[in-house]
Amino acid sequence: MFINIKKLEYFEGELPKYETSGSVGFDLRAQLVNEEGMYFESIFIKPNERKLIPTRLAIAIPEGYEMQIRPRSGLAFKKGLTVVNTPGTIDSDYRGEIMVAIINLSQEIIELKNNDRIAQGVISPIVKAQFKEVDNLEETVRGSGGFGSTGN
Repeated sequence: MFINIKKLEYFEGELPKYETSGSVGFDLRAQLVNEEGMYFESIFIKPNERKLIPTRLAIAIPEGYEMQIRPRSGLAFKKGLTVVNTPGTIDSDYRGEIMVAIINLSQEIIELKNNDRIAQGVISPIVKAQFKEVDNLEETVRGSGGFGSTGN
């Protein structure tokens, strides 16, 4: 599958890529640049602070697919940085810049450097449901048991 991707103004670095042949996600990198094209070597994210990190990339997802933005497991575990709305969704009709909403869940101030790998993108097929209103739903063993109802 080929996906069209566009480097936006002030993009520097390499396009996303899969790091291994078995990787499901491709890395997205921070492009720490403002609207005037001024780059920052790094930014700092305080504990519990959220920041919207630019990638300076736009992508054309084919209809019938989405791009999920997911945390990088090492960054989440080692530093406490994760994606706020995980997984974030890029719809097939969106053509703007891919931005990554990051949150620092650690107790330390975290330095994020320009071109750091900050998240991963996954291209996934979608299924669109048609909804049909009914008076009753079929019974199951679980029934209406919610959070924690199947064990720990």
